[in-house]
Amino acid sequence: MKRTWLLFSQTVTVLLAAYFVVATLKPQWLDRGNTPGVSVIEAPAGSAPRSPGAAGGFASAARTASAAVVSINTSKAAARNPHAEDPWFKFFFGDQSPNEPQGGLGSGVIISASGYILTNNHVVEGADDIEVILNDTRKAKAQVIGTDPDTDLAILKIDLDKLPVIVLGNSDALQVGDPVMAIGNPFGVGQTVTGGIVSALGRNQLGINTFENFIQTDAAINPGNSGGALVDVNGNLMGINTAIYSRSGGSMGIGFAIPVSTAKQVLEGIVKDGQVTRGWIGVEPQDLNPELAETFGLKPAAARDGGVIITGVLQNGPAAQAGIQPGDVITAVDGKGVRNVSQLLTAVAALKPGTPAPLTVLRKDKQTEIAVTPGKRQRPRPQQQQR
Repeated sequence: MKRTWLLFSQTVTVLLAAYFVVATLKPQWLDRGNTPGVSVIEAPAGSAPRSPGAAGGFASAARTASAAVVSINTSKAAARNPHAEDPWFKFFFGDQSPNEPQGGLGSGVIISASGYILTNNHVVEGADDIEVILNDTRKAKAQVIGTDPDTDLAILKIDLDKLPVIVLGNSDALQVGDPVMAIGNPFGVGQTVTGGIVSALGRNQLGINTFENFIQTDAAINPGNSGGALVDVNGNLMGINTAIYSRSGGSMGIGFAIPVSTAKQVLEGIVKDGQVTRGWIGVEPQDLNPELAETFGLKPAAARDGGVIITGVLQNGPAAQAGIQPGDVITAVDGKGVRNVSQLLTAVAALKPGTPAPLTVLRKDKQTEIAVTPGKRQRPRPQQQQR
């Protein structure tokens, strides 16, 4: 009995020692047990941003967040002429030397000590080689864990120790006028911090992504900033810088960032399931206007109040099975108001397939609530190239 106990105590001691070594040297190995397979740090709920004039101000926040913002260099093999090996082609045009690889530049944000990085899909799309350069000059090859073209987000992973990690903030608490900073590598000049305010929230119908809910800011965002961080005065991540409106190619004070709330949903779906699962109800929606209101026998006030009118319902689809009819006006999805098609699409996509959700519907000037069980939205098939 004494010998058995001695063996047990030695085994426990060895296991504890091994755990201590792994926790010290390879903490990312222990993150795999966390939900949903990646450990992130989130700001406490209800934490209020500091005033920019508080001790440390922008400098402290910039110093904290900048360590977790990386530069991303990509390369893509140049396409070779398909006729390059044809004897007649060589006779007329000679041997064609291969073109130089195409390079790309962007930014990213480290969100986990296990090496997960958030960036834009358009930064890494089609890349054959991806190199990540940290603010402390360390470099690493990155692996693409998954992409979501519908939101223009991508998840990368690198294998390095002692990685700085950004704190995820609450983008839903942002207000117009809040001070923010954009951090990235514009034009490849090196990491740069610019400041501004939140100019608008919920920007959509820009034709950039399928699902749009952008934070608009006047903080300078330029080519190379894509995938970088938009942070608050606490240094918490509020969004992923994505696009600019520009006639010159440079900043004109109108930049757009994907809210971190959207990024977290994409991260969870990709790491847990390998893809983002979205809801679908099978309707043909249109923005409500006075002409459509009159066509479907609605009062003019309905058009002023906003909403999305359903002009078509897929037979045997989730909406049809729940009783949604052409002419119905959807004003809210799961308690969230919708005023246009873009908002309806985003709200339905956020629903969990197979789980009933209430839709607030205006039918012949009478409001009712209908429970719809959404199906799974299928990703569009890539179109084949014409030859």
